[in-house]
Amino acid sequence: MPIPLVNSVASWFLKKRIHQMELFIKYPHEVQNELLKDLIFKARNTEIGNKYHFSGIKNYRQFQEQVPIHRYEDLENCIERSRSGENNIFWPTPIKWFAKSSGTTNAKSKFIPVSDDSLEYCHYAAGKDLLCIYLNNNPQSQMFTGKSLRLGGSKEIYRENGTSYGDLSAILIDNMPFWAEFSSTPSNDVSLMHDWEIKMPAIVNETIHEKVTSLAGVPSWMLVLLNNVLETTGKDNLFEVWPQLEVYFHGGVSFEPYAPQFQKILPNEDFRFYEIYNASEGFFACQERNDNKDLLLMLDYGIFYEFIPMDLYGKEEEKAIPLSEVEIGKNYAIVITTNAGLWRYKIGDTVRFTSTNPYRIKVSGRTKHHINVFGEELIIENAESALKKVSLVTSCEIMDYTVAPIFMEGREKGAHEWIIEFKTPPKDFDKFQKQLDLALQEVNSDYEAKRYNNMTLNMPKVHQARENLFYDWLKKHNKVGGQHKVPRLSNSRSYLEELLKMM
Repeated sequence: MPIPLVNSVASWFLKKRIHQMELFIKYPHEVQNELLKDLIFKARNTEIGNKYHFSGIKNYRQFQEQVPIHRYEDLENCIERSRSGENNIFWPTPIKWFAKSSGTTNAKSKFIPVSDDSLEYCHYAAGKDLLCIYLNNNPQSQMFTGKSLRLGGSKEIYRENGTSYGDLSAILIDNMPFWAEFSSTPSNDVSLMHDWEIKMPAIVNETIHEKVTSLAGVPSWMLVLLNNVLETTGKDNLFEVWPQLEVYFHGGVSFEPYAPQFQKILPNEDFRFYEIYNASEGFFACQERNDNKDLLLMLDYGIFYEFIPMDLYGKEEEKAIPLSEVEIGKNYAIVITTNAGLWRYKIGDTVRFTSTNPYRIKVSGRTKHHINVFGEELIIENAESALKKVSLVTSCEIMDYTVAPIFMEGREKGAHEWIIEFKTPPKDFDKFQKQLDLALQEVNSDYEAKRYNNMTLNMPKVHQARENLFYDWLKKHNKVGGQHKVPRLSNSRSYLEELLKMM
């Protein structure tokens, strides 16, 4: 299809969709309340609906009183029954797909239900919205003249009953309409390969001869792929391989530690980076402006949102609040109710609102991936902001990292212990450690207070990881590729001790 016609068709969809987005931006609480009523009505005759008397729920307050907040462990039995072929447990239509999570919240894997409704009205709707938003912001785009290089996970089949599981990206690729493959690369067969070490060269060989105009995937694994592309082709940057490349849609992990490396291999000020916030449980938010990284919370994808203030999280007085009660700047754990049958479910992510008109957020971390052994409340957002600052000061490039506490012993103070894998290590490692400590104090006043005169915390201890340490750890745990990621911050030393032994 000629590019003017493609853009005209996309513009038609865009205008229709922009009107719908304007509705939830203007009337966010009304849209969310109507959505909740619709979800409750649809599921009123399910097992969960009968258990919590959905037929009698008329408003949010009743919903809040009658339906408890759930963790995965609370739903695991229902999910296993659903995986075994039982229907109408938590959603009225059969669940044929389960997104296997990377398991970073718990050591074991989790299987998140993916209904036909969530595929169509959440994940695929979000993909179309993202393209429309990008085209609206960049009307001269030539993205549709080429293909999108997508980097997804593997597909596995749970063979006992006909239901299937795999990485969310693999489920999306496997269920896409046949015509979608023509605008994407690599082919579905290569995209869904299970063995990452065979899959990587296959993707490179299949994509380097295509006209690639956009990229989509998790930054950590996309960087590995793109460096392989440069190594295979002998080129210095990606525009020498794909001259029409114009945008990278990224999500899954924070982009901050990887930004300098992407800018190095994509040396063009006009190149766009667009962040998305999706997970196995749903698509939640996306960047809707070219030069602002705040993410617009999407309120009409079949997901009802609640938020637990992190200062109450895990405490006896813990309580979820609706969207209408959130405050700018506070850290919240997300609770979702979805059109895949997750009811008041803690997804394990934390966000901070940067605006309430419209509702925009930044992802700040994980509820279980923080360090608060000494009252320092260090979250992933702090760590990655500090690493970005110190990387600029010391001219280094960071690939991966993890952090754990050094516990107090006798009169010895505590500290944080880091393992960092560098692409380009700092020339002066002592300077790096000192600058990291100062940067952490700048972004976190609680950490600063604990570091004052070494009152509670000593200077952080930093190890330089050997090459491929984190890759080897992921491979050992069968977590290579897809959306799998290294645990960043932990109150436990288990990850760190295992990595130290592998060094």
